[in-house]
Amino acid sequence: MTQNKVGREKILLELLPYWTPLVPPQGIACLKSFLEPRGFRVKTIDANTDPGFRKLYDRYFDLIRRWVPREQQGNFYNLGHDVLRNHMTAHIHKQDEAHYLELVKILVYQTFFVPIDLKQARELSAIFDEFYSKLDSFLRRLLSEEQPDVFGISVMRDTVGPSLYGFRLAKEVFPDILTVMGGSIFADVLFQGTPNFDYFVERTPYIDHIVIGEGQNLLHRLLTGEIPRDKKVVTLQDCGGETLGFSPLTMPDMSDFDVQNLYPYLSGQASKSCPFRCSFCNVRSFYGDYKAKDSRQTADEMVGLHRRYGVQLFFMNDSLLNYAADDLSRALIDAGVSIYWDGYLRVGKEVTDRETTLLWRRGGYYRARLGVESGSQRVLDHMGKHITPQLIEESLFSLAMAGIKTTTYWVIGHPGETEEDFQQTLDLVERLKDYIYQAECNTFICGYTGQAKTDEWAPLRKRLYPEWAREMLIMESFYVDGVPNRRDMYSRAFRFVEHCEKLGIPNPYSLHEIYQADERWHRLHKHAVPRLAELDDASTYVNENFNVGDFVCADITSSDDGDFGF
Repeated sequence: MTQNKVGREKILLELLPYWTPLVPPQGIACLKSFLEPRGFRVKTIDANTDPGFRKLYDRYFDLIRRWVPREQQGNFYNLGHDVLRNHMTAHIHKQDEAHYLELVKILVYQTFFVPIDLKQARELSAIFDEFYSKLDSFLRRLLSEEQPDVFGISVMRDTVGPSLYGFRLAKEVFPDILTVMGGSIFADVLFQGTPNFDYFVERTPYIDHIVIGEGQNLLHRLLTGEIPRDKKVVTLQDCGGETLGFSPLTMPDMSDFDVQNLYPYLSGQASKSCPFRCSFCNVRSFYGDYKAKDSRQTADEMVGLHRRYGVQLFFMNDSLLNYAADDLSRALIDAGVSIYWDGYLRVGKEVTDRETTLLWRRGGYYRARLGVESGSQRVLDHMGKHITPQLIEESLFSLAMAGIKTTTYWVIGHPGETEEDFQQTLDLVERLKDYIYQAECNTFICGYTGQAKTDEWAPLRKRLYPEWAREMLIMESFYVDGVPNRRDMYSRAFRFVEHCEKLGIPNPYSLHEIYQADERWHRLHKHAVPRLAELDDASTYVNENFNVGDFVCADITSSDDGDFGF
């Protein structure tokens, strides 16, 4: 057993609000499974499962929903998180109350284009007074109970404010504690080498180390003194570029989490990164070249986790599953264990093959999340998607025919999108309404760097919020000042949601809404995958996928009753 060399044996790792507890936090669970056999004691905490934090979240959005007209709510929670995360960060950095409240008003207006007054800004801010009071008590209790030598937080885009509060508090309570920050935030608004990143490093003296990239080896080397204590930013170069790759690893240690009762999914992974370079995406820039895992290894890991925790539903962390889905399906069928998996898929020729989607259905493919993006060929070409509206139609039809849920993602307001392009998107949605389980739109997000077309958009990049707000927000947001303009982009997003609601296409968020969406899917498709409520029932074992027979189907046609003619 390797012992650490600097007396830092006890480690507390956390994920703070707000991040949807879909799966147990895999990053900190993997760190625990890697470090404990090497002589460290690790405690992992997911604060997102605390119902008190959730109640404050609901109150915050209930207020905004009350003030924003229904026709301007759009994809309400996704848009609202732009307000939430910036507000949470500004709240802990405010110095001048008047400037702070003015910023809150700007945050709401720039997202929903609805003005709020000072009284309303104060109402929103009062919720964060409560939130941070609760977080303070929560963290002080944990720090007191655990007495850690090391305090680490996995930070996501929506958890920055609470995470910074946590680091600052830990240093206040235990000045000698080692604070370490990791997480996917460094693939997003804190991309290394950007002004946001440099400013963040400067403004966070209470964070001792920032770990960027695969964290197991890096954190271990920090703890054993192989990386100098005065080095704040630590990357894969600090371990010679060495990664753990896809060699068989100990399974994530989720013993600190109530897996069966608090999370609907376990997690799996068959590949890393993406072989494509869509204009708006930065996956390749951060994760490097696409790498695939042996599908039988993936299946064995999923079966092992299922047997340990009794959960049948898995969320796949892959950027896309096209190259893994065939072999993974066969491996799970051969294993004779019924496991259902949900993950991202790219529209492609292979997806239009009905024998292929039938194989996936038998192998447990439960929900395919497809980046459809647009109904305009011109916009799809500009995005570098290398797909067509016809291929989108055939892919969705083939998946729906097999009963696999189809979640479609649409980018609204990509630079250069015209009203005609947007209308083609609405028309495509209407044609495909019976083959879409869920439609979720997102307005185009402009990053500072990392996107495939960063250089093309850089001359048009503008700061979204006033320069004086930077000290409160820490991380600046940007937009492309072109066609469509920002207001038109958001107007189209509002119209997209309204159009989907008119067509009866859901975008479920709560469990109740998911159950309703499942009932609709079952009415439309005779081979529909099991409802989430069935898979959530720990007392039953669902294996209907092994009994899905062959079927024939007519070509794509509109149908009033949703019957595909099986």
